[in-house]
Amino acid sequence: MMLTILGWLVLVVACAPFAYYLFAIYSAWRFFGAKREHASLDEFTPPISILKPVSGLDAGAYENFASFCRQDYPNYEILFGVNDASDPAVPVIQRLIADFPERPISLCVGATRLGSNDKVNKLCRLAREARHDLFVVSDSDIRVGSSYLRAVVAPFREAQVGAVTCMYRGLAPRQLGAELEAIGASSDFLAGVLAARQLEGMRFALGSTMATTRPHLAEIGGFEALVDQLADDYELGSRLAARGWRVELSPYTVETVYPAQTAGSYIEHQLRWARTIRLCRPAGALGLLLTQGLPWSLAAAAAAPSWGMTAGYLGAYLLLRFLMAWTVGVWGLKDPVLKRRLWVVPLRDALAFPIWLASFASNRIIWRGTQFTIRSGRMVPVASRPGRS
Repeated sequence: MMLTILGWLVLVVACAPFAYYLFAIYSAWRFFGAKREHASLDEFTPPISILKPVSGLDAGAYENFASFCRQDYPNYEILFGVNDASDPAVPVIQRLIADFPERPISLCVGATRLGSNDKVNKLCRLAREARHDLFVVSDSDIRVGSSYLRAVVAPFREAQVGAVTCMYRGLAPRQLGAELEAIGASSDFLAGVLAARQLEGMRFALGSTMATTRPHLAEIGGFEALVDQLADDYELGSRLAARGWRVELSPYTVETVYPAQTAGSYIEHQLRWARTIRLCRPAGALGLLLTQGLPWSLAAAAAAPSWGMTAGYLGAYLLLRFLMAWTVGVWGLKDPVLKRRLWVVPLRDALAFPIWLASFASNRIIWRGTQFTIRSGRMVPVASRPGRS
């Protein structure tokens, strides 16, 4: 079988995902295998304000919130923010206040609408209400262990650190939609985070944890500067890094609780996520084409001049893709969902490629029932869809 120039090009480019998988494996090995100093953590315990913007109830909400009340840390407060007293999270937060009377827990109802990002509107109020100057922000679906705060604040002992963030592993019911979400995060997205860190250092933060100080936040205009931003976590880290501050990726891994999902809600959420990445990092999103091992391996298998080469490309995809998923998600993040469902990774990859393609079709997203168009990274409301979340 004679190969055309296009055929040879496909065979060459199809090796790019294999190189990426190897680099991600190396990046994970460097990060998780590094020996880190944990001594003297007890000596560094500045007071902390945990800021929790909330809208509705996530799966396991009470346990998620309660995990922040069980911290082995001497001086911290928790501030919850909701839009109004009818939010279904309010009774859960009130129960929390009753169950943990030793913790200073505040419920702030109402936030001035400064921009389109409802979460950041709440953060603006919570930051003003906070008593302390070290802020720890995390999404409402995050669950942590008792040593979380000590681990997160430890990097701030170094004066050049401006923000700290954390990776996460999934907690999901035995339901395919929820498991696909967890598998995609641990086996693919966070592999990309580690690869980016290895290449250029951390220049962004993740919503699983955004820790910074009031003075650092003031340098970038406070949360008020992010009220229209689609990816406030990314922007916070990016803007601090641009001002010369170091964004530190903590070795501490938090847990995120994934709800059961229909096929439609899974695709909608993944499409919003893909468009968020494209709109925040256009070049990086385009470069994701070269990390898509499954479609490239299938294209190479079709173009290969022999059965042996066909088997080689498909075998290399399976070997290296599973190895990257295991190294990052199972060995590094200790993700229980990925560990029990590792074999689902190719199915997730098969869905990820058309979702990636579809992310270029529009600049519109749906977030908590409201449709937005994104212009220069800013959210502009288009229409409301009642009943959707």
